[in-house]
Amino acid sequence: MGFVLTGAAGQIAYSLLYSIAKGDVFGKDQPIILVLLDIPPMLPVLDGVVMELQDCALPLLREVIPTDKVEVGFKDLDAAILVGSMPRKEGMERKDLLKANVAIFKTQGAALEKYAKKTVRVLVVGNPANTNCLIASKSAPSIPKENFSCLTRLDHNRARSQVAMRCGVPADAVKNVIIWGNHSSTQYPDVHHAMVNVHGKEVEAYGAVKDDSWLKGDFISTVQLRGAAVIKARKLSSAMSAAKAICDHMRDWWFGTLDGEFMSMGVYAGGNSYGIPEDLIYSFPVHIKNKSWNIHDGLPVNDFSRAKMDATAAELVEERDTALSFLSQ
Repeated sequence: MGFVLTGAAGQIAYSLLYSIAKGDVFGKDQPIILVLLDIPPMLPVLDGVVMELQDCALPLLREVIPTDKVEVGFKDLDAAILVGSMPRKEGMERKDLLKANVAIFKTQGAALEKYAKKTVRVLVVGNPANTNCLIASKSAPSIPKENFSCLTRLDHNRARSQVAMRCGVPADAVKNVIIWGNHSSTQYPDVHHAMVNVHGKEVEAYGAVKDDSWLKGDFISTVQLRGAAVIKARKLSSAMSAAKAICDHMRDWWFGTLDGEFMSMGVYAGGNSYGIPEDLIYSFPVHIKNKSWNIHDGLPVNDFSRAKMDATAAELVEERDTALSFLSQ
């Protein structure tokens, strides 16, 4: 299968490529051609990444193609992970950040439209991920909107882990946490529908944690601000955990979610049952089968959750409107 990674000389890519190349994501029997796309100044670094991938002697890895050309990078793709974006620099206004990224994701969306298979699955990681994903989708009108998603699995994994640590159980004993909305500090980590396996018995998260004030306060802010906390501690943004989340997201998209479980994914909001504005990429609980996701409908939403879901939607509407004004220029 053909697969491209943008921002391929960066630190997330460095943490990610080994897992993909050895079959952890698309299957242990799926030969893979890796296309590594980055900007021209990063090509020498990319050559070093290629050497290391060759030196891993991985049986599934058929070819590695480093390039700075979208016509090479996006040709006949089955999957694309768009990590490369313009990072926010000190003193940069948010609208300037949006403008720079609209240009990048308009170009990449147009390249997907022109060169990729119409069945390509696209995951946008580069921030602001939700709005970058929307711009890429709008720039590739013949590829179904459902084939575009953005990464909120890292936030989902963070929420799952926080609850697990609080309950003294392994992370896989916690299921059905939800990240609603934007991959930003307005996201809403919600555990009202989560279950925790305690001594072999499934218990609602609020009953397992037994600390409502933590779940409605510090838990939410810890997940919302975790990326900033990692940067403060490491002086670098999350890479190992981001790469793990990308693998989780793509593996579930390829092979499906478990019965009775849903995962968080930033997806097109059209037709949702939760009152979220339609023309957004918004993180919802989804279940996946046959490489197609569906929003998990019918979950009751209390007033506490409603306010937080609407606040993150409002931020996304503002981002979208600003970005679309640049797209039409």
